[in-house]
Amino acid sequence: MSIDMMILNTAVADFRGSQFGFVERLAGAGGLAKCRTEDMPDYTPQQYQQMIAAGRATAGGPGNTAPLQARAGLKVAVGVHLGKGEFDGLDAQGRFFYDTMVANGVDMSATVVEPTLPTGTTFIYEKDNHERGGIAYFPNANNAFDFAHFQKAVRRLKPAMVFYMYSGLSDKGDANGGRDLAAFMKACRQDGMLTIADSHTLTGNPQRVIASKMEVEHYRLLEPLLPELDVFFTSYDEARMIENTLGEKGRYDGISEQAYIVHFLEFLAERFWRDNPHSKLFGVTVKDGAVVMYRDAAGGITTPMKVTSRFMCGSVVDLCGAGDSFRAGLTAYIARNADRFKTGRIDVQQAVQMGNLFASLYVKSPLHNRYANIGTYDKMLAVIQRDNVYADFADLTAAVK
Repeated sequence: MSIDMMILNTAVADFRGSQFGFVERLAGAGGLAKCRTEDMPDYTPQQYQQMIAAGRATAGGPGNTAPLQARAGLKVAVGVHLGKGEFDGLDAQGRFFYDTMVANGVDMSATVVEPTLPTGTTFIYEKDNHERGGIAYFPNANNAFDFAHFQKAVRRLKPAMVFYMYSGLSDKGDANGGRDLAAFMKACRQDGMLTIADSHTLTGNPQRVIASKMEVEHYRLLEPLLPELDVFFTSYDEARMIENTLGEKGRYDGISEQAYIVHFLEFLAERFWRDNPHSKLFGVTVKDGAVVMYRDAAGGITTPMKVTSRFMCGSVVDLCGAGDSFRAGLTAYIARNADRFKTGRIDVQQAVQMGNLFASLYVKSPLHNRYANIGTYDKMLAVIQRDNVYADFADLTAAVK
C-alpha cells in the first residue's frame, strides 16, 4: 500500500466555552499551559458528549490538516493514541476525533487505544467581554507516543511524506532530548519518505518572552531534529524564541520583521543544513504569506524569498489552526510532487501558494464545518496556477468547487 501523507501524534479535542474559567488558574490570564492529566476537570463522559453535540468541540492537531488533504483527494493516514472508553471502545473525545477523521476519508488503521489515559483534550476559555482567555492543553494519551508501533505503520503504509505534530507536546515523543524523534525521522527519510515536523508555542505571551530574551527549554528539542527534516516552517514569534534558545540572544533586536526573518533563515541554513545534502524547504509564515529558502536543482541553498498570499480576501472566523492548515496545503503539494522535490525541481512558489490557499479557506470557514470550502486538489491547483489575486471570498470559494 502507498499513500500520500502520514500525520502523527497530538490527537486532541478542543473545547471552547465561557464555563472554562478554571483554565486561567492553570495557564494564567490569556496564557497557554501544558497540563497534567491529574489536573483535568471532572467532567463526565456524558458531559463531554453533550458539549460535542452542542458544537463546542473541534478536532485539533491532525484534525487541522488530515481532513483538508483527504477532502482534496489525497490518500492520508493519521497515527495517534486515543483513550479507551464507553463510546464503541473510545472515550467521548477519542470517538469524536476518530469519527471526524473517518467521516472525511482519513485512514485511522494505525490508531493505538490507551487503556488508562484519556484522549488529548484542550480547554479554551472564551471570556464574555471578548478579551483573550487562557488555553489549557492536557496531552494525556499523546504522552504515550510509541515510536516502534508507528515505524511499523509507516513502513506498511509507505507514505510519500511523514508529518509529526508537534515537537514539545509528548513525553515519549520528546524523550531523550528529542533524539528519539530525530532517529525516527531519519529512518523515515532513509526509507525514501520526505519529512516535516512542527514545534509548538508553549507560552501565552511570546512578546514578553522575546523581549526578556528568555530561553524556552522545549525548543532545544529541535537541535537534533532539524537536520533530519526536509521541510520546516515556523512563525515569526517562534523564530525569535527558537534563536534566543539555540542561537545568540537578541543579536538582531531593533531590526524590522522582514529583516529578522531573512537573518533567521540564514541562521538555520548555516547552523543545520549548509553541509546537509538532502532536499530542503524551510520558512517563516507571516500574516500575508511566507518567506522561504530551499535547496535548488543545482544543489545550493537559495537566498530568502517572500511569497505573498493571493487569497487574503474574506473575514477570519478563527485563526486557531492557521499554521496547520497552511502546512496541509504546502505538504499536499510536496507529497504530490515528491520526486521533483527531492531533485530540487519543485515549483516553490506554487507549493507555498497552495499552503496560503488552504489556510485562507480554513480560517474563514465556520467552526462547525472548518473543512467546508476545500475543493479537489486539481481544482485547487488550477486556482494557484492562474495567478489571480482574489478580492472576494465568494469568488475564491466558487473557483475551488
